[in-house]
Amino acid sequence: MSRVLGGCRVLMAAARAGTKEVAAAPAAAASKPKLGLLKPRPVSPAMKKFLGVPEISRVEAVKKIWEHIKANQLQNPTNKREICCDEKLKGIFDGRDKVGMMEIAKLLTPHFPKSN
Repeated sequence: MSRVLGGCRVLMAAARAGTKEVAAAPAAAASKPKLGLLKPRPVSPAMKKFLGVPEISRVEAVKKIWEHIKANQLQNPTNKREICCDEKLKGIFDGRDKVGMMEIAKLLTPHFPKSN
């Protein structure tokens, strides 16, 4: 019986030591520069009008679009993969009435011009 409990103590000590490393990780991540999809980029005038900010990361832009879709219940109730665009979304999705959820990222590409 003591062998079993002794093993648990070793595992618990390792788990406690692991939480200290996890707590230190967010502080290290905050100091790293954001790259790729997480890097804020300037946006097109249409996207600026929709989001209200002059630059944002692609990931945050997609999150804001999904917040708008959920808040206004724009998903087709029979086919959840289909988004019924309101006037705000039509402004950024080339005037389309319906958009597939997998097309959203592709349709955002022109709103993030490449900067050299």
